[in-house]
Amino acid sequence: MKPQPPVFHDDYDTLILEGEELEQSSEDDLWFLPGPMEEEPDYLPPGPRAEPCEAEVLEDWRKAEAGHAARLARVAGRLCALDDRLKRGPEGWRHRLALMEAADLSWHTGDRISQDRLALWISLRLSGVQDDTAALARVGWAIRRLTGGPGPEQDLSAFLDRRDPENISDETEPFVDRASGWLDLMGQATDLHPITRACAGFHLWRLAGLGQHDDRMEAAVAAARIAASDGRGAVFTPLAMGGAGGLRAGGSPFERLERWLYGMEAACLTAVRHLDDIEAWSARAEAEMTLLSGRTPPALRAVLTEWPLVSAPMAQALTSASRAAVQRNLAWMQERGLIREVTGQGRFRMWKATN
Repeated sequence: MKPQPPVFHDDYDTLILEGEELEQSSEDDLWFLPGPMEEEPDYLPPGPRAEPCEAEVLEDWRKAEAGHAARLARVAGRLCALDDRLKRGPEGWRHRLALMEAADLSWHTGDRISQDRLALWISLRLSGVQDDTAALARVGWAIRRLTGGPGPEQDLSAFLDRRDPENISDETEPFVDRASGWLDLMGQATDLHPITRACAGFHLWRLAGLGQHDDRMEAAVAAARIAASDGRGAVFTPLAMGGAGGLRAGGSPFERLERWLYGMEAACLTAVRHLDDIEAWSARAEAEMTLLSGRTPPALRAVLTEWPLVSAPMAQALTSASRAAVQRNLAWMQERGLIREVTGQGRFRMWKATN
């Protein structure tokens, strides 16, 4: 019988098998320990975003201006045409457009003051029982600033008629500090076109902490003055005459400037068309009223050119004529179709020029 060769067992393989059995046994014994960590969804709200620095904010507006260069040039041309018309026209045109713009802005800000109520308040300080005198005062301030006075970038405190109270609390940031932040931004944006700078200033108004309950009116009036800062005839640029869509917030600087330019172009076109109409009416009224003698007819014609709506007491106060002379001339002009009564009432009547 042939002897069998010796068989050698691999001790290494045996040790591996025994180790695996031991590891499995150890894992079975540790059943009470928690399993491996798994990624869980983060239900915590996001933290506050870091405020962008001033350089980043203004750079976004510079990019927006570059993206709308063609439309910006067209809107600037519309504004130049309006500026030229006002420079050649009578002083009353500026007041007329300012009153119309302030009344339209009041509907955007929620005060909703009509032109006839505003005209009575400005000329005679008359208000109805249901009128909000605080709202009338705010819109009256807008008219004063749209027709002259210091600009917002010259003296913001005087422009807003706002001062800190003497007993200001330590927690309240002084108005001078808040105003300086906005003015610093405007000073760094001098390379932007005045129309773009006005748009940026309007939308940065609230972020600078300048907003009050009527902050939209203040911001809009400040922007209207800045946009026309290079003009010689126009004290302000109309923003709300063609609708207040350009004043709507939301979106990127590119989107906000796009709405701003569309709204401003529509407002400038509306203002120019209105001046065309009132200029044609004034020429027609002057030609027909040559038959009348005295100083009341030309004075009354000037009042109707300056004010969109006129009442008999207003005309009497503004022309320094007698009540009888005013009523006689108003009746004559109405018979000739130069003016028409708009209230349909027997009392507190208002007249406007018929274009």
